[in-house]
Amino acid sequence: MIYLYVAILVVLVFFVGVKIVRPTERGLIERLGKYNKFANPGFHWIIPVIDKMYIVNVTEQMVNADPQEIITNDNLNASVDAQVYFRVKNEEESVKGAVYNVNNYKWQIVNLARTTLRNIIGTLTLKSANSERGKINAELYNTLHNETKNWGIEIVRTELKEIDPPKDVQETMNKVVKAENEKIAAIDSATAAETVADGIKRAKIKEAEGFKQSKILHAEGEAEAIRLVNEAADKYFIGNAQLLRKLEAVETSLSTNAKIVIPTGTELVNIIGEMAGGILPLERKPKEK
Repeated sequence: MIYLYVAILVVLVFFVGVKIVRPTERGLIERLGKYNKFANPGFHWIIPVIDKMYIVNVTEQMVNADPQEIITNDNLNASVDAQVYFRVKNEEESVKGAVYNVNNYKWQIVNLARTTLRNIIGTLTLKSANSERGKINAELYNTLHNETKNWGIEIVRTELKEIDPPKDVQETMNKVVKAENEKIAAIDSATAAETVADGIKRAKIKEAEGFKQSKILHAEGEAEAIRLVNEAADKYFIGNAQLLRKLEAVETSLSTNAKIVIPTGTELVNIIGEMAGGILPLERKPKEK
């Protein structure tokens, strides 16, 4: 019977001492209050009561730096909230640092982040704090990264969630932003109207220049035509013009019933003959001796 009790006791001790470490965890085993060995993922057995295992999560975690009121450089109260993403490094020394070098590293990270934010934003105006979020995140990250090196912790990133001014200040800022937007819209509208007017002006100038050029080309064409006509007249119609003048003289004489003598063999006789249906030239009488 005693052997049965002993067997049951041994089985109970065995199962009590069984520890399973998951892939997302690492463990530290202490024996009688002193660090004994590092526990990687898998099966482990410790001596109950004598040994104790501390499990540490090595996945990325997030802590929220609760909203706090911070006085900015221009004496305005701003409600500031941030998040910090971190993880415990999975090697032995880092896990030991997270357990032995800091008491409750999550709580420490939150308080360090809040203090750092007060120091950073306290040197900025509310407007610059809102416009320089990237700079604030970078400074917060660098501070946390440097301060947590001995904790075996890696700061992955920091996110500044909100910088909310008091309600009355927010309303004033909204009005200023609205006025700025309306001003920009008015300038853009004026610029667009000016651009359209400038385009119409250029189109009118081009149209006027085209009309002017067409007139010049038309005038040059007419001048060239007149020049060619004059050249042709000078070349081909000089004699005919003289003959026409003689005809005009004959016409004037005939209209006054005057007698004219036209020498035989002249061009004028031929032309008049053609016009009148034939006129015989006057024969000269021989002089009496």
